[in-house]
Amino acid sequence: MDERKYEALKIENQLCFPLYACSRDVIKRYKPFLDKIDLTYTQYITMLVMWDRKEVNVKELGRRLYLDSGTLTPLLKKLESKGLLTRKRSTEDERNLVISITEKGERLKDEAVEIPEKMAQGMPLEHDEAVMLYRILYKLLES
Repeated sequence: MDERKYEALKIENQLCFPLYACSRDVIKRYKPFLDKIDLTYTQYITMLVMWDRKEVNVKELGRRLYLDSGTLTPLLKKLESKGLLTRKRSTEDERNLVISITEKGERLKDEAVEIPEKMAQGMPLEHDEAVMLYRILYKLLES
């Protein structure tokens, strides 16, 4: 039997595997910083959008984070229970749920501000390599 036909099935030949493994590793590196501000990684990226936008509907948030409503609903409920954001129905269209950052959520921004720099310091990439990787990953996401 010709084993070459199965070369594509070797884990070292899969693009998905290093992407998956790196993603897990990067999230693990965030954990000590996020533990200090009592957020999970998914809660953190949600707050990144909220610190920037202040108010957003759930559909837009899901689009920005590449998350579906089944993931967002419990995530947003948890952030609301922590007092970091509020959820309310849109006055223009009751089908739309609008998420707003609270004062407490806004204050958390001051505690999180150093996380990106600390993470960058812990990455084994030069600045130009990080920029190139960022562009490549977004090219994959947008395809």
